[in-house]
Amino acid sequence: MTNHVSFLPGVIYILIGQVLVWFQTNAQFLWPKSKEYTLPISMVGGVLISYLFIKGVGLIAEAANGEIWPSRVLPSSSGIIIFAILTWSLLGQGITAKTAICIVLSFCIIAIQIFWK
Repeated sequence: MTNHVSFLPGVIYILIGQVLVWFQTNAQFLWPKSKEYTLPISMVGGVLISYLFIKGVGLIAEAANGEIWPSRVLPSSSGIIIFAILTWSLLGQGITAKTAICIVLSFCIIAIQIFWK
């Protein structure tokens, strides 16, 4: 990554998008009443989430001199981490050994994308 000015904002967009995706898809487990509003939740949330991901991917690709691989693997890996944290903290579902290994691998993938020149 050479353009650090666009990298951090890109990551922030992606992380916010990942959190919103988690709430959009899992609201039904937190608030059962939200099952009645699946279409509006998907339409309103989908527009905002899509915007965040488009902006984030663009900024990360810019930081990587136009390479788009980092803009794909960073969101995927961060999504696993965000999902694990929110599922554990808000739904009380524990982190198994298998999940912990996936989280560690996600951190490794992110580190490779950021630090491997």
